Amino acid sequence: MAGAASEREYRAGREAAGLVTLARGTLDVTGPKRQDFLHAMLSNDVNGRRPGEGCRAASMSARGSLQAFLRVLVDASVVVLETEQERLELVLRTLEHHKVGAPVRFAKRPVSVLGVLGPRAGEVLIAAGAAPLPEALDSHREARVGDQPVRLVRAGDLPGGGFVLHAAPEQAEVVRAALEAAGALPLGAEALDALRIEALCPWYGTDVDEDNLLHETGLVSVLHSSTKGCYVGQEVIARLEGRGGHVNKALRGLRLGAPASPGAAVTADGKDAGWLTTCAVSPRLGPIAMGYVHRSHFAPGSEVAVGGVPARVVLSFDEPGPQA
Repeated sequence: MAGAASEREYRAGREAAGLVTLARGTLDVTGPKRQDFLHAMLSNDVNGRRPGEGCRAASMSARGSLQAFLRVLVDASVVVLETEQERLELVLRTLEHHKVGAPVRFAKRPVSVLGVLGPRAGEVLIAAGAAPLPEALDSHREARVGDQPVRLVRAGDLPGGGFVLHAAPEQAEVVRAALEAAGALPLGAEALDALRIEALCPWYGTDVDEDNLLHETGLVSVLHSSTKGCYVGQEVIARLEGRGGHVNKALRGLRLGAPASPGAAVTADGKDAGWLTTCAVSPRLGPIAMGYVHRSHFAPGSEVAVGGVPARVVLSFDEPGPQA
């Protein structure tokens, strides 16, 4: 059963600045054809990025199943790929498999990845010495926090917006301490889950895995370029786009009548209608969740049940709950 989020931590992430440690790693891609190669591998436009720019993208199989979500950070002599730590080896193997003599090289680099989120995240970073801040989503620059060098990224995959920092593992505690001293409050898992659900912010490994297609996640416009040429998995995306992007299941938010646990079945009229992926008890909204629902219940306001208790599908958590 999902635990109740700490109100102090939740308020920090929603109204001030929260600090999280992200279970992510990075892969350096070098060589004269690095952007060409990644452009042909990933779902978003890599060739169009200049040093200091970036984007988010998906790595897919030829059948369109999602292997990883990545942040692509272009620099003058390297492209840095950030992804979930548990997916890093698979991403490396996939790139090596498709390399076929291309002049590119890959190297895993030890790194600690921190996130600062919330409306005052920028103020905290400036107070910690990191100004000026990157402006465009996934743009990045070298900075110093706590007098330690970091790569600072304007992140679009944190609830409520914020920044991601890449620090050397041996310097991460100094960076963390500087961020806390500047006003960032460490967030526990329950508060982070509540904030992610409220922002409808799915993460790979928790809400998405290899059984999913990109159109099921609600992230097509973020992770995919409709104007680029071929890439691995592109044929599946093109077929779905040609059918209007229609899929049989998709991620939605749910207002729950009672706390639930990830994996709990969503039902409608006694029939299977999906399952939950992330659950929380929000100090503001009460029991909430993200999960997959069948296409017959995509519409906001659709009445379903979880554990026999009424629930309601939402596209925004500003909508009324199941008892309204």
